[in-house]
Amino acid sequence: METEQRCWSQEKGWSPTGNLKNAQLVLLFGHPSALKNESLFKEIRQSYPSAYILSGSTAGEILKSRVYDDSLVATAIWFESSTLKSIHLKLQDRKDSLSVGEELAQALDHEGLRHIFILADGLNVNGTELVRGMVKHVPEGVKITGGLTGDGESFNETLVGANQMPENRFAVALGFYGSRLQVNCGSVSGFKPFGPERKVTRSENNILYELDGEPALELYKKYLGNHLHDLATQCFYFPLFYQTEKMKNGIVRTILGVDEKNGSMTFAGDIKQGGSTRLMKTNIDNLVSGAEEAAKLCLKTESPSPDMAILMSCVGRKIIMKQRVEEEIDAIKEVFGPKTALTGFYSYGEIAPLENSTSSHLHNQTMSITTFSEL
Repeated sequence: METEQRCWSQEKGWSPTGNLKNAQLVLLFGHPSALKNESLFKEIRQSYPSAYILSGSTAGEILKSRVYDDSLVATAIWFESSTLKSIHLKLQDRKDSLSVGEELAQALDHEGLRHIFILADGLNVNGTELVRGMVKHVPEGVKITGGLTGDGESFNETLVGANQMPENRFAVALGFYGSRLQVNCGSVSGFKPFGPERKVTRSENNILYELDGEPALELYKKYLGNHLHDLATQCFYFPLFYQTEKMKNGIVRTILGVDEKNGSMTFAGDIKQGGSTRLMKTNIDNLVSGAEEAAKLCLKTESPSPDMAILMSCVGRKIIMKQRVEEEIDAIKEVFGPKTALTGFYSYGEIAPLENSTSSHLHNQTMSITTFSEL
């Protein structure tokens, strides 16, 4: 496997590379306004004429050890012996997310399938249902990773491109094939649960109405107390730890909004009735440690230096870490070493299995890493 990476900015244009003409895949991540620039897309197509271009809008682009905003970052990959197959679908409605997930998984050729990487519109797709639909139809042992595309902190327009100019309402599944291909993943948040456990007694999809029979928002306010002076910001610092009988390790759920009238909270992922929740908190050092731990999980079954790693980190982590955001990328680079090409973006949701499981879920405020090597 060989990789080549380049970056575009309004001030400097493209960084001077473009020699890996036989690349089969280009990962192109950037701000929505840059992704919609047809001339930039044509330049990538001309540089890598044989490549499948998988693109997604971001809340911050990751390339090597840097985090960029309002740019385009491209990683071209040449596989020596592995092959790719893709399927993409457009959603007419969020309610179609489950069926679209099922169709994506069923449409991919299962013979020799090693891994599935997926990108989906971060605003118009129910990521929980999309992943649930896919998991039902993938071969045993095949993992699904990826993320929901972003739009900075604007939450206005998110895009996905399937070897064409990107659009909204798209979901793309990319299947990886090859006996020499080694794919590993790790997903860790760095948030720690605290306080009492509360049962979800009323919810609908990603809207939480009641915990232990009481209005969820009132309980949330009670435990946060003085931290509620700016709920729009503080919700990233205090997400919920959510778990069920089938998902005992639990996942993080971020608050997107609240309804004071009915005492409900809307989350960036579904919360099912019958599950349980606890409040979570963190600090920057814990977030960096979480990213480092996610990287180490990727090394359990392979050499210390994968060829490439795709990083999906949450916009909420970026908001918390501010100018220190690159510290979590540095921690990952330290684990993998200089040989590993790092790319990825800050997302509106991360898709990865729980530790010690092959079944994937939608995560929030988590660093999720997928590594690729040809042995």
